[in-house]
Amino acid sequence: MDIREFKKSDYDAAYALWTATAGLGLSEADSRENIGLFLERNAGLSLVACENQTLAATILCGHDGRRGMIYHLAVAPAHQRQGLGKLLATRALDGLSAAGIGRCHMLVYQDNDDARLFWQKVGAYRRMELALMSVSLPLSVAEAAEP
Repeated sequence: MDIREFKKSDYDAAYALWTATAGLGLSEADSRENIGLFLERNAGLSLVACENQTLAATILCGHDGRRGMIYHLAVAPAHQRQGLGKLLATRALDGLSAAGIGRCHMLVYQDNDDARLFWQKVGAYRRMELALMSVSLPLSVAEAAEP
C-alpha cells in the first residue's frame, strides 16, 4: 500500500469513494475547485492510500493555525478492518502535531456509530458541551445581525 499526499489529480477517484461511503456527507464544499483550494492551504496534511495505482482510502486534514480538522476519512470496503483508516488518521494527526497544532476536531454524523467508535479507538472523545453551528455564505455581517 502506497501512502502519499492527496493530489488534485486524485479528486475523481476520491469523490467516487466518498459517494460510495455510507455516513459520509458531501456538499458544494466538496467541489473539485474547493478541494483543490483546501489541499493548497493545507499542503502535506491530506493523504491517500493506493494499491496498484487504485485509490483505497482518503483523509482530508487541515488547520487554521490553532485547531486541526479532519474530514472524509474513507476506506474502500475491500480494505476495511485492516488498520488502514487508523494509519491515515495517525499520520494526519502526526502532521498536525508537527505543525504545532495541539487539538484536532472531526465532524461525525450523530447516527454514524461506526465512525464514532473508530475515532474513540484512535483516542478522540465526544464533546458534549459543544453544538455545531453553521451559516451558509455569502452573507454580510449586517444581514446576519438583522432579526
